[in-house]
Amino acid sequence: MAQVEKRGGLLRKSSASKKPLKEKVVLMYDEIFMTEDPSKCSPRFWEELFLMKVNLEYLEGKLESLDGEELMKIKDNINCLFQHCIQALGEDHPIRVVNALQTLCALIRGVHQKNKSTSGFDIINMLMGFDKAELCMKNLMESLDSLLCAEGSESLKSLCLKLLLCLVTVTDNISQNTILEYVMINSIFEAILQILSHPPSRREHGYDAVVLLALLVNYRKYESVNPYIVKLSIVDDEATLNGMGLVIAQALSEYNRQYKDKEEEHQSGFFSALTNMVGSMFIADAHEKISVQTNEAILLALYEAVHLNRNFITVLAQSHPEMGLVTTPVSPAPTTPATPLGTTPPSSDVISSVELPLDADVQTSNLLITFLKYSSIVMQDTKDEHRLHSGKLCLIILTCIAEDQYANAFLHDDNMNFRVNLHRMPMRHRKKAADKNLPCRPLVCAVLDLMVEFIVTHMMKEFPMDLYIRCIQVVHKLLCYQKKCRVRLHYTWRELWSALINLLKFLMSNETVLLAKHNIFTLALMIVNLFNMFITYGDTFLPTPSSYDELYYEIIRMHQSFDNLYSMVLRLSTNTGQWKEAASKVTHALVNIRAIINHFNPKIESYAAVNHISQLSEEQVLEVVRANYDTLTLKLQDGLDQYERYSEQHKEAAFFKELVRSISTNVRRNLAFHTLSQEVLLKEFSTIS
Repeated sequence: MAQVEKRGGLLRKSSASKKPLKEKVVLMYDEIFMTEDPSKCSPRFWEELFLMKVNLEYLEGKLESLDGEELMKIKDNINCLFQHCIQALGEDHPIRVVNALQTLCALIRGVHQKNKSTSGFDIINMLMGFDKAELCMKNLMESLDSLLCAEGSESLKSLCLKLLLCLVTVTDNISQNTILEYVMINSIFEAILQILSHPPSRREHGYDAVVLLALLVNYRKYESVNPYIVKLSIVDDEATLNGMGLVIAQALSEYNRQYKDKEEEHQSGFFSALTNMVGSMFIADAHEKISVQTNEAILLALYEAVHLNRNFITVLAQSHPEMGLVTTPVSPAPTTPATPLGTTPPSSDVISSVELPLDADVQTSNLLITFLKYSSIVMQDTKDEHRLHSGKLCLIILTCIAEDQYANAFLHDDNMNFRVNLHRMPMRHRKKAADKNLPCRPLVCAVLDLMVEFIVTHMMKEFPMDLYIRCIQVVHKLLCYQKKCRVRLHYTWRELWSALINLLKFLMSNETVLLAKHNIFTLALMIVNLFNMFITYGDTFLPTPSSYDELYYEIIRMHQSFDNLYSMVLRLSTNTGQWKEAASKVTHALVNIRAIINHFNPKIESYAAVNHISQLSEEQVLEVVRANYDTLTLKLQDGLDQYERYSEQHKEAAFFKELVRSISTNVRRNLAFHTLSQEVLLKEFSTIS
C-alpha cells in the first residue's frame, strides 16, 4: 500500500499523482467558511466536529487569509462555532472538551489577527454577536472555572489555562482587550488560588496560574476598579500565599541555576584559557557573553504580591532547603508539554516541607534570598533593554520591602542569619570572592551588599541615573528603620561609604557629559544626605563608638572629594543657569561635612607637626578625632530620616504599561501551536467509554 503523507490538512498518496485529499476536519472547516449554515444539510455537524482532531494551523490560517468583508459574511457561522465550543465544554466526553478548548484558542487568535488591520469590525461581535456576548462569556468562564476546580484531568486544566492566557494576551496592550471586561465580571480568581494552594495542581500548573494572575491584575488597573487587585490584596490564606511564593521562588531559582551553569561552562572553556594566557585584560568582555533570558513575567507576579498584599511579606522569609542543593524525588512526566513563558517554568516543587524535611546540613534559603541572587545577576548588565527593565523592577520590589515594617523586622533579625552568595561582576581591580568565606548575617546585609555592588559596577558612560536613585533610596529607607528602631547592625559600613564617595567622584569627573542628560545634583544631594544621616544619627544605629570614629576618618581622608564637590556646586549655584536651585541644595547639605573637615584637618596637621610625623597612621588620626569631638559644632538638619513613600500610579504607570505589553507579547509568542497539540492529551483519554 502506498505511503500516506499529511501536509497542512491535506492527505495524499506519495506514489500517485492524484489530486490531494483533504482530511475530514478540514472539509468541515471549509463548510463553516461558507455563508450557509453547515448544520442544515448535516444535523449532526457540530456533534461530529468536536470528535475530530483539531487542525489548529489550518483553522487559524483560514481566518487570517480572509479579509474583513469576507469574514463578516460568515459571522453567523463563526458565532455558531463559538457557541457550540462553549456548549461542548459542558459535556462529559473529554475528547470533545479538548477539541472545543483548542478550537476556541484558534478562533480567538485568528479573529484578533484580523483586528490588526483596518477592517473595522468589532471582535466581540465577530466571535459571539453583541446580543449573546454576555451570556456566552458567562457560560465560557463558568465552564473554565468548573474545569479548573474539578478533580479531573490535569491536561484539561493545563489547556484551560492556555486558553485563558491566549485570551488575555491576544492584544499587546491588555487594557485594550475588551473581552477581558467579561473576565473581570466572571472572576476565575478563586480557581487560580485553588491551583496555588493544592500541591499537585501547583506542581503542574502553578507557573501558568501565577503569570495569568499577574496579567489580569494589570488590566486597566489605573482606569477602573479591577476585582483581581481587590481580591489579591486581601488574601490571607497561608497555604495559598506560600504556594504562590513557591512557584515564584522556583522560577527565579531556575534562572539562577541556568546562569550558574553557563558561567561554569564559560569559565572552563575557551575564554578561561584565553584569560589565563593574556591576563585579565578580556575578563569583562568574556563575561558579557554569559546571557540567560530574563523572566519579567514571574518578577511582575512577585512585585504585585509584595506591593498589594501585606500578608505576602511573611512568605519572603519562609525557610526552605536551598534549591539545587537537595535531591528531589523523581516525579512522573507532566501530562502536558511544559511551555516556557520567558524562561522554562519549573516542573516540580522543591520546597514542600512534607516531601523535603529541613536538614541541618543543608543551607537553608527563602524567597527573598533567591530574589536577591536573581537581582544580583540581572542588575549586572543594564545595557540590554530587558535586563534594564528587570533591574528596575528588582529595585522597585526592594523599595517596597524596605518600606515595610514587618519586612524590616525580619531583615534585621539577629536570629535569622543566612549565607547569601550574590553574583559579583568580574572587575580587573578586584579578586573574585570565595563562596566559602561568606559569613552568616542578617538578610539586610545582603540587601546592602547588593546596593553597594550596584553602585561600584555601574559608573559608565551610559549612566543608569534612574537605577542609581532607586538604589540610594533603598539604602536610605533601611537606615531610617535602623535609626527609628535603634538597630545596631554589624555591617562593614566602610564599603558603603567608600562606594558613595567614589560615586561622587565619578559625577564630578563626568560633570559635562552627565549634565547634558541628567540632573546629577538630585543624586549628589541624596548621597550627601546619607552621610548627614550617619553624622547626625549614627550614634543610635552604628554598631560601636569606633564605627562612628571610622565615619569621621573616611570623611577626613577623602576630604578632597567633598571639597571638589563644594567648589562645583558653589560655582553652579552662584550662576543664573538651569542648575542654580538644584546645586544650591547640595551646597546647604554639605554644611556639616565641611564643618568636620575644617574642624579636624588643622588639628591633624598640628598633631603631625608637633610629633614630627610626615604621614599619620589611621590610629593616630582616630586619636586626634576622639580628642576633639567636644569642640566640634554641627547644625541640626531636619527631615534626614523622612522619605516619600513609593507610589505606583503617580510615578510608575508608564513603566508598568510598557513592561506588561512586553510580557504579553512574550507570553503570546510562547503559546505556539505545538504547546496546544493533542498528542499527549489524547493518550490520557485513549479509552473511549
